[in-house]
Amino acid sequence: MRQHLPGASREAGLSTPRAAGFAGVAFAVLLGAAIVLVRTALPSGAGGDEITVDEGTRSAVSAAVHMVPFAGIAFLWFMGALREHTGEAEDRFLATVFLGSGLVFVAALFGATAAAGTVLAADQPEAFGRHFAYTLLTTYAMRMAAVFAFATSAIGRRLGVLPRPLSAFGFLVGLVLLVVGASVPWSEMVFPVWALVLSLYVLRVARRGPQPQPPRHSNGLV
Repeated sequence: MRQHLPGASREAGLSTPRAAGFAGVAFAVLLGAAIVLVRTALPSGAGGDEITVDEGTRSAVSAAVHMVPFAGIAFLWFMGALREHTGEAEDRFLATVFLGSGLVFVAALFGATAAAGTVLAADQPEAFGRHFAYTLLTTYAMRMAAVFAFATSAIGRRLGVLPRPLSAFGFLVGLVLLVVGASVPWSEMVFPVWALVLSLYVLRVARRGPQPQPPRHSNGLV
């Protein structure tokens, strides 16, 4: 994923996609691990009036709560590196959707994590706290993740910087997150999987070095 600006050095040009790729991998691994830990420790999700919090459950949720802030930081770095890649030539409409959905996703993710921390506060955490955490994650955060996947895939398709299968995969992930949402357990895992696949592709392209790009008639974000 490359776009050279006038006067940019080859070394500076290579650093941006590598930073985006590594940050995306870190985000995908951390968020995926946090989701697995919480889903495994609390398989009933928001359901049930009572949940017995044993030592294993407490440790799993605590580990997830501590992972998510680092996942959010990595995601912001991932967004920033991709946005920097366009410089002054970005498409303002897509840039607004890309940036807005990404920031709201991180805010909702942090809010859901803070609410999930109520599991650690008592042996019988309140049902409201669990319901709020899962609703914020699966309904709101993942809807914003869907918009982010849509925007990134649209940009990649418009500029021709992503292969068609990868763009199609992004649209499919966005559709799953937008339509399925909280109705199917574990569906939120498709977002970190998509981020991981996209990041690995970015790293592979960066490793190959600068590639000639065809003339473009519209500007984008990636």
